[in-house]
Amino acid sequence: MDTADRAHAPVVVAIDGPSGSGKSTVSRAVAARLGLSFLDTGAMYRAMTWWMLANEVDVDDAEAVAVACAKPVIVSGTDAAGPTITVDGQDVSGPIRGPEVTAQVSAVAAVPQVRARLVELQQRCARVAERGIVAEGRDMGSVVFPDATVKIFLTASEAARAGRRAAELRAKGVDEATITAMAADLARRDAADSSRETAPLAQAADAVRVDTSELTLDQVIATIAALVEERAGLSAV
Repeated sequence: MDTADRAHAPVVVAIDGPSGSGKSTVSRAVAARLGLSFLDTGAMYRAMTWWMLANEVDVDDAEAVAVACAKPVIVSGTDAAGPTITVDGQDVSGPIRGPEVTAQVSAVAAVPQVRARLVELQQRCARVAERGIVAEGRDMGSVVFPDATVKIFLTASEAARAGRRAAELRAKGVDEATITAMAADLARRDAADSSRETAPLAQAADAVRVDTSELTLDQVIATIAALVEERAGLSAV
C-alpha cells in the first residue's frame, strides 16, 4: 500500500503479547492519546468463558463449547475512556476477571469455532470505528488484522509480568493466596496460548517488538504513539 492509499485507509493498531505485558493499559492509553477506539479482545474471550461457566457448559469438552458459542450475545464497547463488555445485555466487566474465568479462558479460546465467531465481531468493531482502532490481544497482527497499519508485539520478562499482575491484584484488594496462584498461572497460560493449533500467540513477521521489562508505562505509551503517528499520519488529540 503506498502513502496516498495509507492516508485514506482505516487506522488499525494491532497490539499483541502475553499475559501481564501491559497490553490493555498501554493500548487504552494510546487509543485515548490519538483519539482512536479501543478493543480489548481478551475481554471478549473472557466473556465467552464466563457465559460457558454460568450456563454449565463443560469447557473441557471442545465439541460442547463449539456448539454453544453461537448462543451468547457479546457486545464490546470501544470507547477508550470507558470500555464496556456485556453478555446478553448484562455488564460482566467485573466477573470476567475472576480466578475461575482466568483458569478456563485458554481452553475456551483454543476452540476454533469460538475464535471464528469472535474474530468476526472484532473485525466488525474495526470497520465501524470512525477514526480507527487500537486492538489488543494475542493474534491481532497475525490473524485478525493482517493488514494493520501498525503491529506491535508487547512483551516483558516473566518476573516483570508476574510482579505487575500481583501489584494490580493487591490494588484491588485480592488476598495473597489468590495473587500467588494467579501469578503462577501466567506461565501455564503462556504455554497454552503459544501451543494451541488455532491462532497461537505469536509475533507477526512485520510487528515491532517492544520489551517493557525496563521501561516505564509512560515510555511505552510514548514509543507506540510516536510509531503510530509516524506511520498513520495521526497526531495526538
